[in-house]
Amino acid sequence: MANDPDALFPSGPTTRRGLLSAFSRRAAERLPDLPNLEGGAPAGRLAPRPPKDYFHEEPPDWIEPVLSGDDLVAEIKASTADRGMHIWWLGQSGFLVQMSQENILLDPYLSDTLSETTDESGVLHERVTGLVVEPDKLSFVDVVTSSHAHLDHLDPGTLPGVLSGEAAFICAGGSEIVATERSGRPPDIALQVGELATFAGFQIEAVPAYHEDAPEAIGYVVRNGNYAFYHAGDTRRVQGIAEAVAEYGVDVAFLPINGKHGNMDGVDAARLAYEAGAMIAIPCHYEMFRHNTASTSRFVAECVRLSQEYRLPRAGERITIDYGF
Repeated sequence: MANDPDALFPSGPTTRRGLLSAFSRRAAERLPDLPNLEGGAPAGRLAPRPPKDYFHEEPPDWIEPVLSGDDLVAEIKASTADRGMHIWWLGQSGFLVQMSQENILLDPYLSDTLSETTDESGVLHERVTGLVVEPDKLSFVDVVTSSHAHLDHLDPGTLPGVLSGEAAFICAGGSEIVATERSGRPPDIALQVGELATFAGFQIEAVPAYHEDAPEAIGYVVRNGNYAFYHAGDTRRVQGIAEAVAEYGVDVAFLPINGKHGNMDGVDAARLAYEAGAMIAIPCHYEMFRHNTASTSRFVAECVRLSQEYRLPRAGERITIDYGF
């Protein structure tokens, strides 16, 4: 039987994929066309079914930050004595990054502004991660940025508190009016793609982003001392973004992975980090709202396939990048 070619490759119609599969295993025969019945396929007959998503994971019921409140602030301030670039994920796309003993806060969402609103499909924004820190406790930072005018990136419940100290405030060009309304003060500068600003020791340059319903959206490449990072904000992976970031030689890329509402998914996030030449990829924009999150599995699997180094942050946990200088 093993040497019988008719048994290995039976005659009769097959699908193209079924024919190709015969090179490694027995080809599958094509089923006769099924009647188009409103009630579905007749009993006992095969019918198409949607493919299983092996990467899908339900979000946890609730996530407590690793550190929060005064404990988190104490760690941030104490970290200035340690070498390297220090990163804290604050939830959604918010990061506090410490470089050369100075602090920059990116797209902070530290409130429940969205918890009483619904998205375009009418689904309520149900928070699943606890608040990492109250906004006014971060008023010591040197710079605050916003990548575009969506509420989880330009938050009226966060900005007045974090800007109550002496921080410089940077927003995307085209969002100046709404940025002023939500923060209670005009931004120090609004950047368009290709424009550069310097505050404290931070050199901050706007790079392209593509977010359909936020045409003003930009990303940021930030350098201070020996380290540089790329914060994508909200974007899809489109031509021109990786090329724009690659010339900076960034150590870290912060990338959304939720795959909804005009954002890339985990696979594209890993690919963008790889194409941009980032040393380390860090995902974000997940585990904040129950209906708008994603598993990190796709991101991790693609990073492994590409040999792209990555880190998986937990809210309120410090990640340190230290090359020994």
